[in-house]
Amino acid sequence: MRTLTFIFITLFSGTIAGAILGLINQIVVEPFIDKAIGIETQRHIAKGENIDLEQQSQYRKYQKEGEIVASTIMGTSLAALFGIVFAYSRSSLPGSNNKAKALILAAIMFFVLFLVPALKYPANPPAVGNPSTIYYREELYIGFIAVSGFSTLALALSYRKIENKTAKAMIVIPLAYALIMGSAYTIFPPNPDKITIPMDLIISFRAASAFTIGIFWGLLGVILGSFWDKFKSHEMSSKIAPSP
Repeated sequence: MRTLTFIFITLFSGTIAGAILGLINQIVVEPFIDKAIGIETQRHIAKGENIDLEQQSQYRKYQKEGEIVASTIMGTSLAALFGIVFAYSRSSLPGSNNKAKALILAAIMFFVLFLVPALKYPANPPAVGNPSTIYYREELYIGFIAVSGFSTLALALSYRKIENKTAKAMIVIPLAYALIMGSAYTIFPPNPDKITIPMDLIISFRAASAFTIGIFWGLLGVILGSFWDKFKSHEMSSKIAPSP
């Protein structure tokens, strides 16, 4: 029963945080996407191409509605990973309570899985980029996230094995991560597509995306941490997580 409770609160936390992310994106991010699409549409019209504006408007409506569903699914998926990592690392995380511990872990995962990859492959509106390179760009982005995520996991496991956790060890681990990601930044090829819309719009979109993703991770940490205390999930997690 406790395992089922753990699974439920983990997935439910992600569902709530993901749904809120989708709703916030409608207000914060979607207007920038509309502007980017509008600029590209006017360019195509100027070239003499026939654009069905009504059909485009209807498609955008479906996209916005689908984003809420997609964000909910994404939130549930990320929460599954977050819950497992939290169960194994909770006792090692700083913080006076589980909510604080979950927030710290959420901040780490936001940094590792979003901010660092965004330095190499920053987000662009859907209207930016050649459709023929979309799979290649996705492979690069996912590959960079994988390097960042697995490097962090390996370094965290190494840190747990250190018996005397001195200040030197606490400095070496972040430096090792910085070295790995610095090398990956140099080795991975750049985004192959040129930006064809104003940079101020691109920068605004990127800032808005970072803001909403940050809210998602913060919400996930608060919600999961609160549920964790309410249902005493640490009593169950001690059975599945090794002692530090």
